[in-house]
Amino acid sequence: MTIDAVLAHVDDNLDAALERLKALVRIPSVSTDPAFKDDCQAAADWLVADLASLGVEAEARQTPGHPMVVGHAGDGGPHLMFYGHYDVQPVDPLELWHHDPFDPIVEDTPAGKVIRARGACDDKGQLMTFMEACRAWSAVKGDWPCRLSFIFEGEEESGSPSLVPFLDAHAEELSQPDLALICDTGLFDRDTPAITTMLRGLLGEEVTVTGPDKDLHSGMYGGAAINPIRVLARIIASLHDESGRITVPGFYDGVDELPASVRSQWEGLGFDADGFLKAVDLSEPAGESGRSVLEMIWSRPTCEVNGINGGYTGEGFKTVLPSRASAKVSFRLVGRQDPFAIRRSFRAMVRDALPPDCSVEFGSHGAGPASVMSTDDPAFEAARRALSDEWPNEAAFVGSGGSIPIAGYFREVLGLPSMLIGFGLDDDQIHSPNEKYDVRSFHKGIRSWVRVLDALAR
Repeated sequence: MTIDAVLAHVDDNLDAALERLKALVRIPSVSTDPAFKDDCQAAADWLVADLASLGVEAEARQTPGHPMVVGHAGDGGPHLMFYGHYDVQPVDPLELWHHDPFDPIVEDTPAGKVIRARGACDDKGQLMTFMEACRAWSAVKGDWPCRLSFIFEGEEESGSPSLVPFLDAHAEELSQPDLALICDTGLFDRDTPAITTMLRGLLGEEVTVTGPDKDLHSGMYGGAAINPIRVLARIIASLHDESGRITVPGFYDGVDELPASVRSQWEGLGFDADGFLKAVDLSEPAGESGRSVLEMIWSRPTCEVNGINGGYTGEGFKTVLPSRASAKVSFRLVGRQDPFAIRRSFRAMVRDALPPDCSVEFGSHGAGPASVMSTDDPAFEAARRALSDEWPNEAAFVGSGGSIPIAGYFREVLGLPSMLIGFGLDDDQIHSPNEKYDVRSFHKGIRSWVRVLDALAR
C-alpha cells in the first residue's frame, strides 16, 4: 500500500478534521488565568480521548499547574516524539474581535478560506495537523509507521513553569525517543515550507539605578545632584558601538559565522528585506553593519532595550529630578553563547559605569541558551525532501528570530535533538485579536506530516 492512499484519505476527510479542530478550539484553555483552570483540564481530557480513539495509550498527568498529556503507540523503527501545546493566550482586548474568539468560524478571505478563533493556529491547529496525519495513517494502514510518543503541554503560553520538573521526573520514559518533532513554527512563505534549525536564546535583565534618597526639585538640586536617568541613558547608549556591535565584554564568545551552504540557501529564498522593513514604516536596517537582514533576525545576537521608566511620565509636566530610573534589557542569543556568563559580564559593565553616589539593583527575567539543530543528521534532509514533495517550492532550512524554549529543554534534560516544522503564516495574528489559520495550511500540514512520517520511518 503506497503513501498515496493515506494522502487521499486526508483529502476525503478534511471536513471531519476541521470539525475536530473546531471542537478543541471551543475549549477556552487560557493557561495564565486561574479562572480557566477547569477549561485547561477539559482540553487535556479532550486530547486524551482523541488519542485513545486512535489506539494510543494516553493519560493526562497532573502537575502543580495544568496537566501534561502523554501517550505512546506503535513499535519498531525509529522512535519519534511529537510535542504541541493545548493552552492559548488570553483574548484581550475582546472588543477588537469580530466574533466570539472561542466560537470558531470558517470564512472566505482574498487569500482563501481560514478558520478564525483563539488557538486556531497557536497551537491547536498546528497540533492537530500531526494528530490528523496519525489518524489517516492508522485508518488506511491499520498500524503506525514507527514507534510514536506524544507530549502535549498546558502551560506554554504562561512560561512553562511545570515543564522542566515534569521532564526531570519522567526522564527515563521520555528520553527514549530518537527525535522530538515540534509543530509551533511557520512556513517561510505561503508556498515554501521550512524546517527551523536555529532558535535564538533569551536573557532578560532589569536594571534600576538609584541616586538621591528621594525625588528632588530640579530647580533647587539640578546640576548639583546626580540624575539616575542621565546615568542610565549613558549606560544604555554604551551597549552598542557605531557599527551596531554589542560592547558587553565577551558577548560574542560562542557566536559562529554562518556556514556557506546555509548562507547560499538563505540567499536563494528571495527574501525582500526592503519590503520587510517598509511594512512597519522603516527603511534602513539598524543592526550590525555588513550583515543581511535575514542574518540579523535569524543568526546574529542582539541587545535591545524593551522599556525605560523614571521620573514623572504622567500628563502635563513636573520638574522632578528622580531618585530612581530603570530599564528592561533583553539579549537574543545564538550559537554557543552562555546566557549566565553574559549576565555576569553585563552586570559588571553596568557597575563599572556607575558614578559616585549611585547604586544599582538587578532583576532577572529568565535565561536560556540558543538551540542549533545539526542538519548533518540524515533525518533532516529526509524531512526536507518530504516537505518539498508536498509544497510548490522546495523546503528550506531556516533560522528564527524568536525563542522556543522546549527545543532547548528537550536537549538539556532529555538529550533529545528536535526538528521544528510548522505551517503558520506571518499574518495569522497569533496572540492578537482575530487569530486565524489558513485551511490550506491545515490541509497541507496534515499531508506534510504524512510524508514526513513516511520518510523518517524509512
